[in-house]
Amino acid sequence: MKKIVLYPGTFDPITKGHMDLVKRACRLFDTVIIAVADSPSKKPLFNLEERVGMVRQIFKGNSQVQVEGFNGLLAHFAQDKGALAVLRGIRAVSDFEFEFQLANMNRHLDPDLESIFLTPSEKYSYISSSLVREVASLGGDITAFVDSTVQQALEQKFSQ
Repeated sequence: MKKIVLYPGTFDPITKGHMDLVKRACRLFDTVIIAVADSPSKKPLFNLEERVGMVRQIFKGNSQVQVEGFNGLLAHFAQDKGALAVLRGIRAVSDFEFEFQLANMNRHLDPDLESIFLTPSEKYSYISSSLVREVASLGGDITAFVDSTVQQALEQKFSQ
């Protein structure tokens, strides 16, 4: 069984661009493990439990997808899960330099761990979690960018 870890960082929040990558990864791998990073230093809008819950809700009907929160090194998490690769999305050339550094560090930590990069569908290429958060915080319409589960969570968070 071929497993891959999709690591989009904190998933704060998960966007339709992330969902597109998961869908496409499911065509390539038997199991896609979505790794939601704790990353308290990044001060995510939603806590780890909330983020994992949203992602699980979105993919609840897909038996190929597993969703897990983690804290620590991604390479170690992937090893523990028996994954042969890490999948990252690249939206623009500007993403590549950081992703290249991350891939090389992961390769140093685990020489057997491959890094695979996919670009999202062009209709999602400009979407980022931070932009979605900003639009939502200002009362803008985010229905084109996120699942309804995420939209409701953001609306609730910003109405407090």
